[in-house]
Amino acid sequence: MLRALRALCTTSVVSLAFCATVTAPPTGTTMEQRFAAVRKNPLELYAFLLKMPKGADLHVHLGGAVYAETYLRIAAEDRLCLDLRRHAVVAPPAGPSSTFCGEHGVEANVAQSDNTLAGTMIDSLSMRNFVSGRESGHDHFFAAFAKFGPYKPQHRGELLAEVVRRAAEQNESYLELMTLNGAPVNAIGTQVGFFEDFEAVREKLLAAGMDKAVAGMRTNLDELDRTRRAALACDSEPDSPPCRLTVRYLYQVFRESPKEQVFAQIMTGFMLASEDARVVGINFVQPEDGVTSMRDYHLHMRMLDYAHGRYPKVHITLHAGELAPGLVPPDGLRFHVRDAVEMGHAERIGHGVSIMYETSPERLLHRMAQNHVMVEINLTSNDLILGVRGKDHPLPVYRKYGVPLALSTDDEGVSRTHLTQEFVRAAQTYDLSYADLKEMVRNSLEYSFLPGRSYWRDGAYRVADARCVLGEKSAECQDYLKSNEKARLQLDLEHRFRDFESSFFDGRRTR
Repeated sequence: MLRALRALCTTSVVSLAFCATVTAPPTGTTMEQRFAAVRKNPLELYAFLLKMPKGADLHVHLGGAVYAETYLRIAAEDRLCLDLRRHAVVAPPAGPSSTFCGEHGVEANVAQSDNTLAGTMIDSLSMRNFVSGRESGHDHFFAAFAKFGPYKPQHRGELLAEVVRRAAEQNESYLELMTLNGAPVNAIGTQVGFFEDFEAVREKLLAAGMDKAVAGMRTNLDELDRTRRAALACDSEPDSPPCRLTVRYLYQVFRESPKEQVFAQIMTGFMLASEDARVVGINFVQPEDGVTSMRDYHLHMRMLDYAHGRYPKVHITLHAGELAPGLVPPDGLRFHVRDAVEMGHAERIGHGVSIMYETSPERLLHRMAQNHVMVEINLTSNDLILGVRGKDHPLPVYRKYGVPLALSTDDEGVSRTHLTQEFVRAAQTYDLSYADLKEMVRNSLEYSFLPGRSYWRDGAYRVADARCVLGEKSAECQDYLKSNEKARLQLDLEHRFRDFESSFFDGRRTR
């Protein structure tokens, strides 16, 4: 009987809510019991969570998501060098030299056969085997990005394909990648300068060629998408999991830049996101505790407030509260998340680790919950960079106040992690249930910047939009799905959950 009802759900116009009752486990606790059983063994838990649908990774930097082994391989292909003092990938030195890579270097291809050198380089380009001493985890982590090397631009699509493939292998369906940045307009920003009349500065930036910089970024994005699809063979295998995975981009502003460059980067990013649907939002990057970041933080939020007024439809997510006691003075912990929410118009907060050190944190948490400001949780990153883990991490506090959360990776290559491991860590550290994890997965698509409206009518993910209550195959629902990409991916996620959960009850589960 149950098998017949499942078959009915694949062909009829009955509602997804009804289908959930016949395709999911007989009761909510049954799936919880199975999850509780595998959670007792970390290896079984990993295997379970690897297959579980995970929706979206909304906080991932392309450069930091690539594993060191890949950077070393392409360094060898591009005939680059390894600096043996810094253990970094570098270009061959200019001018006369006794060897191709100079006195303190060696050709990168040596690391393809020398295990000792390869191991040392991997440790330098990532957090593998890192032991805090004269260098902190924070400093080692951020120093890695300057060591990846000047690889040829045509490799970017290949690097992106690596990240997409790894995400698809974990049953992810969507990525928002931080990869574009405002560096191409720095010269324009410097030329124009900065003064407090934001509108006048914007007009000068346009006159100096900001629109041409935007056009160049769109052309680069075309090439990035083309080479990603080529690396994944999407023309010949369009239905493969990596090719089905949806990819969108977040534009990055370098917060450690001089203020005239930051403003130019911000305005360029907002213009780009307003013109190109592939660019779904804006973010700030670089260490939040940097000298310029701390000094100009409030000014940066004012800049965002102005840009938001000019381009109100452009989405904003911000690294805010990626701080811990001792990293900055106590008063430096009291305003970052609040300013991001109240002045920067952040719809999502990346990290938010220092939330309880903010002024009136309870009031801020209530506001975030009421306004549905989601937090992108990066457990491994917060541990490695800030030393914040376990009970010192605010994840349970956010849950207590009803602030929506989703798990993400941040820089999985540098951290030597991936999204499944983030789920394992969250489940084990905070005693999360299967329902808790499932809610975070659904949050990842609900609070994504995908265009269109939600599939869901309620925040508890129990009731579909009114146009789909008669079932996804109804004409009204089909029309709704066609015009709402977010709703389509959310429905696809429910199908993935249905298949995953049913596999535990219909004999298809593999041991």
